[in-house]
Amino acid sequence: METKSVIAALAALAQESRLSTYRLLVQTGPQGLAASKIAEELDMAPSSLSFHLKELTNAGLIESRQEGRFIYYSANFDTMNQVLSYLTDNCCAGQSCAPSSTIKSCKP
Repeated sequence: METKSVIAALAALAQESRLSTYRLLVQTGPQGLAASKIAEELDMAPSSLSFHLKELTNAGLIESRQEGRFIYYSANFDTMNQVLSYLTDNCCAGQSCAPSSTIKSCKP
């Protein structure tokens, strides 16, 4: 992963509403949620949510799909795995830095 892409992903998550949105979508899994449901769950105005979803999409952290008149958003687990890999590349001279029981996979 390119450094600029990692910076974009981290910058997108460095805001409370976007971080909450991303975490909700991770918890939901690959089926995702309709934008209206995300707004309801996070008690966020639709116009504000739209802005945050755009930022997360531009950073490659979430994906959208249209079903009928609804747009569903889901976390892009591949991007987050690449960000985590980038951040931990060459960690601790090749030795594990954390007990394996605390490391979670970013795959649903």
